[in-house]
Amino acid sequence: MKTKIGHFQINIDPKNQAFYQDLFNFLEWQMLYQDEQILGVGDVNNCGLWFVKGLKQAANDYDGIGMNHLAISTEKQAEVDSVVAYLKEHNIEALFNTPCHRPEFSDGPDQTYYQVMFRSPDNILFEVVYTGPKDK
Repeated sequence: MKTKIGHFQINIDPKNQAFYQDLFNFLEWQMLYQDEQILGVGDVNNCGLWFVKGLKQAANDYDGIGMNHLAISTEKQAEVDSVVAYLKEHNIEALFNTPCHRPEFSDGPDQTYYQVMFRSPDNILFEVVYTGPKDK
Protein backbone atom coordinates (compact mmCIF):
# COMPACT_ATOMS: atom_id res chain seq x y z
CA MET A 1 0.00 0.00 0.00
CA LYS A 2 1.35 3.39 -0.95
CA THR A 3 0.01 6.31 1.05
CA LYS A 4 0.80 9.97 1.52
CA ILE A 5 -0.41 12.85 3.64
CA GLY A 6 -3.57 14.31 2.18
CA HIS A 7 -4.06 17.39 4.32
CA PHE A 8 -3.70 18.91 7.77
CA GLN A 9 -6.47 20.70 9.62
CA ILE A 10 -5.27 23.40 11.99
CA ASN A 11 -7.93 24.91 14.23
CA ILE A 12 -7.69 28.66 14.63
CA ASP A 13 -9.62 31.67 15.83
CA PRO A 14 -11.26 33.06 12.66
CA LYS A 15 -10.18 36.59 13.64
CA ASN A 16 -6.60 35.45 12.84
CA GLN A 17 -7.37 34.13 9.35
CA ALA A 18 -5.74 37.16 7.69
CA PHE A 19 -2.41 36.24 9.35
CA TYR A 20 -2.38 32.85 7.59
CA GLN A 21 -3.68 34.25 4.31
CA ASP A 22 -0.96 36.92 4.23
CA LEU A 23 1.76 34.47 5.24
CA PHE A 24 0.87 31.83 2.67
CA ASN A 25 0.34 34.44 -0.05
CA PHE A 26 3.89 35.64 0.70
CA LEU A 27 5.12 32.02 0.55
CA GLU A 28 3.35 31.71 -2.85
CA TRP A 29 1.04 28.88 -1.83
CA GLN A 30 -2.12 28.39 -3.83
CA MET A 31 -5.37 29.45 -2.17
CA LEU A 32 -7.72 26.47 -2.37
CA TYR A 33 -10.73 27.84 -0.52
CA GLN A 34 -11.75 30.68 1.73
CA ASP A 35 -14.81 31.77 3.63
CA GLU A 36 -15.32 33.39 7.05
CA GLN A 37 -14.41 30.20 8.94
CA ILE A 38 -12.13 28.20 6.62
CA LEU A 39 -8.94 28.92 4.69
CA GLY A 40 -7.39 26.20 2.55
CA VAL A 41 -3.89 26.57 1.08
CA GLY A 42 -1.61 24.16 -0.72
CA ASP A 43 -1.83 22.03 -3.81
CA VAL A 44 -5.02 20.36 -5.00
CA ASN A 45 -3.03 17.27 -6.03
CA ASN A 46 -0.78 17.13 -2.96
CA CYS A 47 -0.89 18.13 0.68
CA GLY A 48 -3.07 21.01 1.80
CA LEU A 49 -3.32 23.00 5.00
CA TRP A 50 -6.82 23.83 6.20
CA PHE A 51 -7.17 26.57 8.80
CA VAL A 52 -10.58 26.02 10.35
CA LYS A 53 -12.54 27.71 13.13
CA GLY A 54 -11.84 25.89 16.38
CA LEU A 55 -14.95 24.59 18.14
CA LYS A 56 -13.54 25.03 21.66
CA GLN A 57 -11.70 27.83 23.41
CA ALA A 58 -8.59 25.88 24.36
CA ALA A 59 -5.07 27.27 24.21
CA ASN A 60 -2.59 25.49 21.94
CA ASP A 61 0.57 24.34 23.73
CA TYR A 62 3.21 23.30 21.21
CA ASP A 63 5.30 21.76 24.00
CA GLY A 64 2.42 19.53 25.09
CA ILE A 65 1.12 16.34 23.50
CA GLY A 66 0.31 16.92 19.84
CA MET A 67 2.06 18.68 17.00
CA ASN A 68 5.10 20.71 18.04
CA HIS A 69 5.61 22.71 14.84
CA LEU A 70 4.99 22.83 11.12
CA ALA A 71 8.10 23.09 8.95
CA ILE A 72 8.01 24.64 5.50
CA SER A 73 11.00 23.96 3.25
CA THR A 74 12.55 26.44 0.83
CA GLU A 75 14.71 25.78 -2.21
CA LYS A 76 17.30 28.47 -1.40
CA GLN A 77 18.93 29.74 1.76
CA ALA A 78 18.15 33.32 0.73
CA GLU A 79 14.44 32.50 0.81
CA VAL A 80 14.70 31.93 4.58
CA ASP A 81 16.18 35.42 4.82
CA SER A 82 13.23 36.75 2.79
CA VAL A 83 10.89 35.19 5.35
CA VAL A 84 12.91 36.83 8.15
CA ALA A 85 12.43 40.21 6.44
CA TYR A 86 8.69 39.48 6.07
CA LEU A 87 8.46 38.64 9.78
CA LYS A 88 10.23 41.88 10.77
CA GLU A 89 8.01 43.90 8.45
CA HIS A 90 4.92 42.37 10.12
CA ASN A 91 6.26 42.65 13.70
CA ILE A 92 6.36 38.87 14.10
CA GLU A 93 9.06 37.76 16.51
CA ALA A 94 11.60 35.16 15.38
CA LEU A 95 12.00 32.61 18.18
CA PHE A 96 14.78 30.49 19.69
CA ASN A 97 17.66 32.68 18.48
CA THR A 98 16.73 32.13 14.85
CA PRO A 99 17.49 32.64 12.06
CA CYS A 100 20.46 30.37 12.46
CA HIS A 101 22.37 27.47 10.97
CA ARG A 102 21.95 24.14 12.77
CA PRO A 103 25.02 22.05 11.86
CA GLU A 104 23.77 19.18 14.03
CA PHE A 105 20.89 18.70 11.56
CA SER A 106 22.90 19.09 8.34
CA ASP A 107 24.19 16.26 6.16
CA GLY A 108 27.87 17.22 6.38
CA PRO A 109 30.38 20.07 6.55
CA ASP A 110 29.45 21.43 3.11
CA GLN A 111 25.71 21.30 3.93
CA THR A 112 23.46 23.43 6.12
CA TYR A 113 20.16 23.39 7.95
CA TYR A 114 19.19 27.07 8.08
CA GLN A 115 15.98 27.98 9.84
CA VAL A 116 13.74 30.65 11.30
CA MET A 117 10.98 29.82 13.77
CA PHE A 118 7.97 31.91 14.78
CA ARG A 119 4.49 31.51 16.21
CA SER A 120 1.12 32.50 14.86
CA PRO A 121 -1.50 34.46 16.84
CA ASP A 122 -3.04 31.06 17.66
CA ASN A 123 0.27 29.89 19.22
CA ILE A 124 1.02 27.54 16.33
CA LEU A 125 4.76 27.15 15.91
CA PHE A 126 6.15 27.44 12.37
CA GLU A 127 9.62 26.79 10.98
CA VAL A 128 10.84 27.89 7.56
CA VAL A 129 13.96 25.94 6.68
CA TYR A 130 16.52 25.46 3.93
CA THR A 131 18.52 22.24 3.83
CA GLY A 132 21.25 21.70 1.29
CA PRO A 133 24.60 23.07 0.17
CA LYS A 134 25.86 26.09 2.08
CA ASP A 135 25.72 29.37 0.21
CA LYS A 136 29.19 30.73 -0.40
